[in-house]
Amino acid sequence: MTRSNPLYQVRYAVRHPAKVLPHLRRLTRDAWFRLRTRDHVSYYRRVMKSDTARSPEAAVGSKSHARWLALGQMQFDYLVGHGLKPGMRMLEIGCGNLRAGRLFIDYLDAGDYYGVDISPDILMAAQDVLVQYKLQDKLPRLTPVRDLRLAFLPDEHFDVVHAHSVFSHSPLHVIEECFAHVGRVMKPGGWFDFTFDRTEGREHQVLREDFYYRTETLLDLAARYGLAARFMDDWEKLPHKQSKIRITKE
Repeated sequence: MTRSNPLYQVRYAVRHPAKVLPHLRRLTRDAWFRLRTRDHVSYYRRVMKSDTARSPEAAVGSKSHARWLALGQMQFDYLVGHGLKPGMRMLEIGCGNLRAGRLFIDYLDAGDYYGVDISPDILMAAQDVLVQYKLQDKLPRLTPVRDLRLAFLPDEHFDVVHAHSVFSHSPLHVIEECFAHVGRVMKPGGWFDFTFDRTEGREHQVLREDFYYRTETLLDLAARYGLAARFMDDWEKLPHKQSKIRITKE
């Protein structure tokens, strides 16, 4: 039974009554944003604007500052343990308020971190994080984008591309747009790590905010664009609910 099933939602509400009111607020917001937007990016930009106004850290999925720090450190440690080194150029898609980005910026050489996000509001919060952690001299590039075509970036420029908790909020056509273009900006031998919400049953979504995919769907989609992809089993051992796939460009 999926999270979008009404029976699942009723049972969940009985077990977690304190979450009923927040969910009703999300339903109301979802209906309002649907009426005022024409595409998913515009819709989710409004979601991020709303969430960032309350708390930039909560807007990127961290319920506390301690969790924000821990999730950033987890992402950083994993990438460093799996090949990230100073001297590499990195593109972070959906960089948010630099939960992990601040660590990547500090670790990489000056000018080698590029962060993009569909939300101008969360990127303004990212600027505050740069100041807080005194990372201005590292000259990171933070750019708002309207899509994932990455057309403004040069060919074969990045050793590493990273997207954490982006495709968990993306319909399949947005993911496909990324796969269709990300290979162009990756160097030969480069790699792209992304997380997603995995289901072994029927693929589904909750509102227009949370999307659940089978691993095979994303592996097959990557192959359609000439990208080799593999499921990262060791990520499953970490305290995180999402799964991870690595795409490589030969």
